[in-house]
Amino acid sequence: MDLQDQLKNLFPEHTPEPASKTEDSKQSLWLQDDPILCKYEKRKGKPITILEGYTGATEDFKKLAKELKTKLSVGGSFKDDKIIIQGDYRDKIMTMLKEKGFNVKRVGG
Repeated sequence: MDLQDQLKNLFPEHTPEPASKTEDSKQSLWLQDDPILCKYEKRKGKPITILEGYTGATEDFKKLAKELKTKLSVGGSFKDDKIIIQGDYRDKIMTMLKEKGFNVKRVGG
């Protein structure tokens, strides 16, 4: 007998509520006026992707940077209100941001 069955025996009239998704609450967390710019550059011969133009809170943009780096399994940083991702991941990043409800504009190629 697992825990759910034990709880049903103790509280027969209780119906469990469905768990709310945390991703839905994250989507309402960020605010944006203009589209986020997704740029491609080469620094010291290595490709990087730069995201800039976010107008919301800095903490939210830092959380977004961390989430992008972990999902793509790459390195990167957050400097001067810009997210710098190592490598050319413009297409993947743009699809991830569009799923979250952001407007994204591709700049430079």
